[in-house]
Amino acid sequence: MSRRGSTSARATGTDPWSGIRDELHTRGLRWTPQRRLLIEVLAAAEGHVTRSEVIERCRARDPETTPSTVYRTLDVLEELGYVDHSHGADGREELHVAPAAEHAHLQCAACGGTWEVEPGEIAALVGALAQGRGFRVDVGHLTIAGTCAACRAAAAG
Repeated sequence: MSRRGSTSARATGTDPWSGIRDELHTRGLRWTPQRRLLIEVLAAAEGHVTRSEVIERCRARDPETTPSTVYRTLDVLEELGYVDHSHGADGREELHVAPAAEHAHLQCAACGGTWEVEPGEIAALVGALAQGRGFRVDVGHLTIAGTCAACRAAAAG
């Protein structure tokens, strides 16, 4: 999974979207008003969004937005590292916009809350799976389901 586009831009503090127009042209894609709108919507997004939420945000600004264009462009943006997708414990797909680093998630089965887990926090688990089973974990797709401390405390009290 490529992280080239956004990671280096975030690390240097530059705009992670500054080269996207040229990269799309390199892929044989035109710089259309819909694609420009999509980039503007993504650049304004924080954290995680679903593809449906991206389409809704685009349609709020331009009702003529075509979902197929959004989906195809999101696929290209993922190949270029501008977005990454993961799946929650419930199977729901989320996009990480301009991810600074690959991370996993914790999801509470009781309240539905989610929290990001940095690679260093799960390094021992990932290392043990690699060493013991020869299994390479795709950390960006890892969601660990369980019950958060607040929900456990509420159930106990």
